[in-house]
Amino acid sequence: MATFLYRLGRFSFRRRRIVALVWVALLVAAGIAASTASSPPDDDFALPGTEAQKAFDLMEERFPAANAGGATARVVFRAPSGEKITATENKAAVEKVVGELSGPQTAAVANPFTAKTISRSGTIAYASVQYKVPVQDITDATREDLEKAADLGRDAGLTVEMGGDVLFTEPDMGHGEIIGIAVAAVVLLVTFGSLVAAGSPLITALMGVMIGVSSIAALGATLGLSATTSTLATMIGLAVGIDYALFIASRYRAELIEGRDREEAAGRAVGTAGSAVVFAGLTVVIALAGLAVVNIPILTKMGLAAAATVVIAVLVAITLVPAALGFIGKRIFGRRVRKANPETGVPHPDAGAAGMGVRWARFVLRRPLAVLLAAVVGLGVVALPVADMNLGLPDEGNQPTSSTQRRAYDLMAEGFGPGFNGPLLLILDARGSDDPQAAAKAVGDSVATLDGVVTVAPAAFNEAGDTATITVVPDSRPSSTSTEALVEDIRDRADEYRKQTGAVVLVSGATAINIDFSQVMDDALVPYLTLVVGLAFVLLLMVFRSVLVPLKAALGFLLSVLAALGAVVAVFQWGWLAGLIGVEQTGPIMSMMPIFMIGVVFGLAMDYEVFLVTRMREAHVHGEKPGQTIVTGFKLGARVVTAAAIIMISVFAGFIGASDSMIKMMGFGLAVAILFDAFVVRMAVVPAVLALLGERAWWLPRWLDRVLPNVDVEGERLQRHLGGGTPPEQGERDAELSRV
Repeated sequence: MATFLYRLGRFSFRRRRIVALVWVALLVAAGIAASTASSPPDDDFALPGTEAQKAFDLMEERFPAANAGGATARVVFRAPSGEKITATENKAAVEKVVGELSGPQTAAVANPFTAKTISRSGTIAYASVQYKVPVQDITDATREDLEKAADLGRDAGLTVEMGGDVLFTEPDMGHGEIIGIAVAAVVLLVTFGSLVAAGSPLITALMGVMIGVSSIAALGATLGLSATTSTLATMIGLAVGIDYALFIASRYRAELIEGRDREEAAGRAVGTAGSAVVFAGLTVVIALAGLAVVNIPILTKMGLAAAATVVIAVLVAITLVPAALGFIGKRIFGRRVRKANPETGVPHPDAGAAGMGVRWARFVLRRPLAVLLAAVVGLGVVALPVADMNLGLPDEGNQPTSSTQRRAYDLMAEGFGPGFNGPLLLILDARGSDDPQAAAKAVGDSVATLDGVVTVAPAAFNEAGDTATITVVPDSRPSSTSTEALVEDIRDRADEYRKQTGAVVLVSGATAINIDFSQVMDDALVPYLTLVVGLAFVLLLMVFRSVLVPLKAALGFLLSVLAALGAVVAVFQWGWLAGLIGVEQTGPIMSMMPIFMIGVVFGLAMDYEVFLVTRMREAHVHGEKPGQTIVTGFKLGARVVTAAAIIMISVFAGFIGASDSMIKMMGFGLAVAILFDAFVVRMAVVPAVLALLGERAWWLPRWLDRVLPNVDVEGERLQRHLGGGTPPEQGERDAELSRV
């Protein structure tokens, strides 16, 4: 591996114009394909194999007209204080609003006085609007007409609020990319001391991200990749792309400091740091692609698209980055260094003097147990809120209180009860029943007697008369445990209903979907962890030639991800410091958040493990003592890992400004996870554990050593092959590249 990458690095450096043109051509081709592609589809949420999904599929088959995909709206009216909505003036105002709700895209409007959608108190009523087109085809003019109609009611003295998916607009993603790039530029400038050198990792990473995102846009309509998919790919691709370029450029500078010529330095940088990049990238790809195990299409697509972007970032790092280094020349160093060394461009011998990383490593070596306990206890305290984590899917009740959707939600709960915002939908398949009408009545009457049920609407049959829908309104809010218990109660009675009536009863609706989604997440967690951690463990076994180092890496990841989830619960569920990051409404944590964070954070956490510990492994292979290997690893890698972590944190934190709650939560969770993992686990727990283990840290059974392939990440074979710095013959090098 190291030898091949060494040759690839030299080739890319030497043929830099050709390599750069190839990547530019790929960028142009992807951009043209994206510009001519159809608009990306909306997120297609599905839960294969669950009862809620079976109910949806049955509805689509038996009620095609009702599932045409048209958008909906709900306009809620409240009479002035002390008045009834049925009063003459108020009724006239409501009917005037209803009359204005018709438009070119409107299919039907239900008048609250004819549909009898008036609260028992007589103060609140609502009108339902059905549109001919799906949400993505609703025009701004239609939304403006809806708002104007509501204003008529407000001018008449009524309180008028609106809800429904017709109000959905593409969320504002904030300026995450700009913020992340700006912080990354500052960090790179401080790290390299050269504006040109700082710009190189940014440019190469941006090229990789643009190719990845453009490819997603080009294939969006074909593969069903939504805008959310592109956001995740941008977030992760930008972070790892800058980091990978930074690691190789830093190693290139180190090789120049040791006196090697530029082409040789580029080859060695790609052969050593590039090997770490490849295997670090593989762990990220495994973690992201492994999300397919969950068997939720939207999560699978997000994971695979982000994994593809990471693959592009790796390829950019080992080809385009050395090519860019060839264009940069001596400007990889700052102006002061170049003036001091006009001929070689190499810093003074004291440039590698002990810095903060070395001092910290020596401190940990003196007090390893104290550092380890402090780090573990600290992360454990931050992780405590995880015990109170409440998972769920967002609805209009999770909107900010300032939004009309939230106010409409609260009015509906006040007038018709909290369960009216999340009714259960029973789908009754009566093809196996002798009397479908009687079967529907028997089921409805039975459900009406259950605890927690307010009302049961009469069954509505399809045209064939073999399938019916029954709406059940609970007495509790959609996300409450009481409503969940009611769903389970009805499902437990399904076999009894089938025996009595011959009809199959399926429960759907928002609450049922939430329950099924959470169950899917729970069922997938163990297989997912087994697959991802197992494959990554084998990969790290090959990289580090050790059993205990990969085990320590996995346990350290567990600490950081639990602490990050604890921070997410404290902010987004408990509301601690929520105002500082713009969280207007607290609520349950999104059901997919834990498994998503586990996947992404595991992959990214292994990046820093690989980059930091491979330096220690390299020193160990070259004969240094255990304590000295830790100091060497921190001397050569701590500053770069710190810079890379700050860049990645800033990229993720930039997305906290997004208006979409899922993107905001993802950005915060990933930023905090990288903060904990890079600066607590990798910088404190890792050296403390290695110091306590000593030589045992690199223990590997002989039989396993014989079985495992030697991937030579630390470049030991490369050193022997080069024989002290002499590069391979040109013919051998070109022949090897042609075979590849």
